[in-house]
Amino acid sequence: MALLYDVSVPIRPGMPVFPGDPTVHIERVAALSKGDVCNLSRADLGVHSGTHVDAPNHFIEGAGAIETVPIEALIGPSFVVDATSVTSNIDARTIASLHIPDGVERLLFKTTNSALWAKNEFPENWVGITEDGAFELLERGVRLVGIDYLSIAPKGDPTPTHVALLDKRVVILEGADLRAVQPGAYELYCLPILLHGSDGAPARTLLRG
Repeated sequence: MALLYDVSVPIRPGMPVFPGDPTVHIERVAALSKGDVCNLSRADLGVHSGTHVDAPNHFIEGAGAIETVPIEALIGPSFVVDATSVTSNIDARTIASLHIPDGVERLLFKTTNSALWAKNEFPENWVGITEDGAFELLERGVRLVGIDYLSIAPKGDPTPTHVALLDKRVVILEGADLRAVQPGAYELYCLPILLHGSDGAPARTLLRG
C-alpha cells in the first residue's frame, strides 16, 4: 500500500523566514468563546513562507506571476535524490555524481538542509544549487526542482540560479521538509495558493510512494 508523506512545513508564528521577509502573524479576530458566531482568524505572512513555489516574476521583471505556473508541472512522477553527503553547494559536477535516473522531470534534493527544520532559527548556511548546477538540470529536461530549505540558491548569491531556472519556466519548489522521506520515486502533488499576481505562494505539498 502506498504511503502519503506531507512534506509541507506548517506555517506558524515564530517560524524561520528568510532574512528580510515578512514574519508570520496569525490572529483570532472572532471567537466562539467570546460570543461570536464563529471562530475567525487573520493571517499576515510573506508569500515565500514555509513550503512554497516561486513564480517567474520573483526574479524576472515582467515575467509571469504564480497563476502562470503550469499545474501539470506540479503534479506527477518525481524523484527524491539523496544529496545528504554533499557538504558544499550543488554544482554541475555534483549533480553528475548523484544517482539521478534519466528522464526525471520533477526532482527534489534531500540534503543536510532537512535537519535545519528541527531548529527554530534561520541558519548561517545551507546547501544550495549553483548556476552551473541549474544549467545541468536544464540539460536533463527537469521541469520542477525542489530543495529542503527556504532558498534553492547558495547563500549570498540568489539571482543566477533563480534566473537560470525561472527564465526557462522551470518550477522552483522551496522549503520542503524531507526528513521523513527516503530517496526514491514518488508521485508529487504540489498545490500553491492561487494568489493572483503574486511572485510566489505557499504550497501544500505531498509525496506518494
